[in-house]
Amino acid sequence: MRREDDQQLWDLLGQTSEPKLSPFFARNVARTIRQRPRLSDWATNWFAPRKLVPLTGLAVAIIAAFITFHYPAIRKSADNTPDVIAQIDPQDYDVVADLDELLVTDESNLWDDDTQTL
Repeated sequence: MRREDDQQLWDLLGQTSEPKLSPFFARNVARTIRQRPRLSDWATNWFAPRKLVPLTGLAVAIIAAFITFHYPAIRKSADNTPDVIAQIDPQDYDVVADLDELLVTDESNLWDDDTQTL
């Protein structure tokens, strides 16, 4: 932009005062730079026990709630019989009774054998 294009603007700009810097400008800039948080300060602040303990408790509570609602407890009732018992044939009951009798006679023979060795 040339001065001849807008003389009023240039006159107005000529009337403004120049900005004056403080004699402590360099000191203030250096202090502002030093006060900026660093990455190590951020990590130390984030992992401070004052914040870490409540966050850990919250995480444990969320995990416990998820496990509780996602895997409900298995409820056993007397009405529900296992499938294995339901599939036994009636003739198998006779075999089981015969096996019980065989075990009883075998146990009594065991005691008889011991008395003969004495």
